[in-house]
Amino acid sequence: MTQMLLSLRGLACGYQDMRVVQTLNLHLNAGDIGCLLGPSGCGKTTTLRAIAGFEQVQEGEIELGGEVISRPGFTLAPEKRRIGMVFQDYALFPHLTVAENVAFGIRKHPQRDKVVAELLELVKLGNLGKRYPHELSGGQQQRVSLARALAPEPQLLLLDEPFSNLDGELRRRLSREVRDILKSRGTSAILVTHDQEEAFAVSDQVGVFNKGRLEQWDTPYNLYHEPATPFVASFVGQGYFIRGRLQSPDTVQTELGVIRGNRAYQWPEGSAVDVLLRPDDIVPASDSGLQAQVVGKTFLGAATLYRLQLPTGTQLEAIFPSHADHQPGQQVGIRIAADHLVVFAAQGSVAAQVNLSESGVRRYSGG
Repeated sequence: MTQMLLSLRGLACGYQDMRVVQTLNLHLNAGDIGCLLGPSGCGKTTTLRAIAGFEQVQEGEIELGGEVISRPGFTLAPEKRRIGMVFQDYALFPHLTVAENVAFGIRKHPQRDKVVAELLELVKLGNLGKRYPHELSGGQQQRVSLARALAPEPQLLLLDEPFSNLDGELRRRLSREVRDILKSRGTSAILVTHDQEEAFAVSDQVGVFNKGRLEQWDTPYNLYHEPATPFVASFVGQGYFIRGRLQSPDTVQTELGVIRGNRAYQWPEGSAVDVLLRPDDIVPASDSGLQAQVVGKTFLGAATLYRLQLPTGTQLEAIFPSHADHQPGQQVGIRIAADHLVVFAAQGSVAAQVNLSESGVRRYSGG
């Protein structure tokens, strides 16, 4: 039976008189890795600091392992929370060796040397224990920081933008390694990032923040295919909205034809709606009567991302296999292959690409 480890209920927190996070509710099961994802200033780091005990709670409460650790007027000291921290800037002690850094939080442990040796092997630094931080690369320093945080066996590990100082390929590789390490030890964790790829690579559950509010707490798959709000739809993945009209609970008439999805909506028939189309929802079809003009392209290696313009002027993006090389100005046949019909109540102009706007529009699911 899955056991809940961390619970935030009705949480509000901030700095002095300014409230940054409002009415936050989320739950993390033991052994899971969660992520707080969103743009700068949205409240994700404030939430992490409140979980760590560095910020006081203005409303609601935080519970860890069945114990309330924060509520208005009470904040359990950070050192008593059994929470580990991995920081963006590594925060290693420059005068201590790698092994001494890892051992810092377990200096009185009866098997300290054994624990340190095992952790250094786990993070692939088994032969570097006698080196100093300045003799390591950025990726190696972050591995030391992770090993040091894991040494006291925390109930929960918090990672604050841990890969932001690393280059792209190293970030991707290290994020996968960190997930494997945490899963191998059964360590629960919360990661803060503004990078969607990083969030999806590491996490079991992801919370998308917008202006201090949690818009959706869900699996990466559901965030991409079933976004709860237009903001989530825009922040997670690429996409364009096109205007449509509801023909039936699961069918929409658009300029691309009739699109039928796998869910029902409870608006009246004939309602104006906005349909989200991802690049992978549009596929090439040489025998299609629907034509679009190539107005831009980005080569991605195994695939090419095309920007397409419909006869009405509406623009979309589509990913085609890279062996077909279409040129700007060329007409291509397309069709819609969208099993996940994502529809919102019509809001303003939909000719432009989805942007960080229109948050709070609800999507109704009829079954």
